[in-house]
Amino acid sequence: METGKANLEVMADTLMALAEHDRDLLVVTSDSRGSGKLVPFANAFPDQVVEVGIAEQNLVGIAAGLASTGKKVFAVSPACFLTARSLEQIKNDVAYSDQPVTVVGISAGVSYGSLGTTHHSLHDYAVMRTINNIDVLAPADNFETAEAIKAAYTLRRPVYVRFGKQAMPHLYGPGATFEVGKANVLSQGADVTFVATGETVPRAVQAAAVLEGEGLSCGVISVHTLKPFDAEAVLDAAENTRALITVEEHSIFGGLGEACASALMQSGVRVPFKIVGLPDDHTVTGSQNEIFTHYGISADGLANTARQLLQVGITA
Repeated sequence: METGKANLEVMADTLMALAEHDRDLLVVTSDSRGSGKLVPFANAFPDQVVEVGIAEQNLVGIAAGLASTGKKVFAVSPACFLTARSLEQIKNDVAYSDQPVTVVGISAGVSYGSLGTTHHSLHDYAVMRTINNIDVLAPADNFETAEAIKAAYTLRRPVYVRFGKQAMPHLYGPGATFEVGKANVLSQGADVTFVATGETVPRAVQAAAVLEGEGLSCGVISVHTLKPFDAEAVLDAAENTRALITVEEHSIFGGLGEACASALMQSGVRVPFKIVGLPDDHTVTGSQNEIFTHYGISADGLANTARQLLQVGITA
């Protein structure tokens, strides 16, 4: 897979392209212009950036206030602080008050790896999914990122978008489509299907390639929208494959895996099933790749999980 830019860079590029034609587009940030790749945006559109300093709760309140006047606001801050310290403001000022703010959580998951668990955001899918009136997006590559930002700009409703820091492989070719609430099927497989989201999707694609080399038929689904959730895509995969594995850079509680499990149980569909994510653990410290490898979110780890699950399916 050819590697592109970090999704954050694509986010910033997309916002710049939109801002060139819309002076009402504003970025509100909490000392995150550098980490959010927003320095070029701030230099090009200094009157369209609001810097609040390290004050995430104020950031969300100010963003909601600006949105109430008709501005198209993107509130950018590290996900670990934004969806914990500012959760009440997201719930009340944005979602409950129905203000069309796009809340952008940057350096999400274990992107801050070596800084430890205080800087990890492994809870955000869970908490954001339980708040009424806010969509939850987690783009996997540069294409999904650009489309997610354009969709959030157009939707004019509360949206949470989550990004990591790494340069991402290109997963799509010409003619690809993106729709909020509609998962993208990257490939179909009769033996095992990986249902993944965000920066774990390329790992699932790599694992599928390993297993294909062993003669197995593998599918990969990119769930770029956690809410509204595309249960239909998951149920279709479950009915046409021997095993289903979910993959996420998030706690195994309350995220993609449990959303899929709920859809399967409530529909009465039975299939060998495994949730791969971060366990109820004092998360190890290291780079994102090191943490992924430790918890089996790697090509080899996911391929091994698939082999084990298929054995269960054979003997059950």
